[in-house]
Amino acid sequence: QVQLVESGGGLVQAGGSLRVSCAASGRTSSTYFMAWFRQAPGEEREFVAAISWSHTSYYADSVKGRFAISRDNAKNTVYLQMNSLKPEDTAVYYCAARSGIVLYRAENQYDYWGPGTQVTVSS
Repeated sequence: QVQLVESGGGLVQAGGSLRVSCAASGRTSSTYFMAWFRQAPGEEREFVAAISWSHTSYYADSVKGRFAISRDNAKNTVYLQMNSLKPEDTAVYYCAARSGIVLYRAENQYDYWGPGTQVTVSS
């Protein structure tokens, strides 16, 4: 089993920046891919970004150029640096992990999830 805990969410003005973190514990060998998803009120959860153990990263078009995902394998932690934030980025941000070596953007392909952290961007 893998436990994931997010931190770093909060309230920020539009145009600002925020970094959220996700610490993994337990069977961290099952975290080849770590990803961020988000869910806005009344919306389905959507893929934001993912990163492989070897640091190859992937992004949703909506955040490409504004967000950066990174990971510290020694600390079993993944980060999401969010810049140029927009009100439409407001959502609960979830960390997820999967052991497979193939990238998937679908949430049902991820085995482990954190409880989420709220990010609110005011206009």
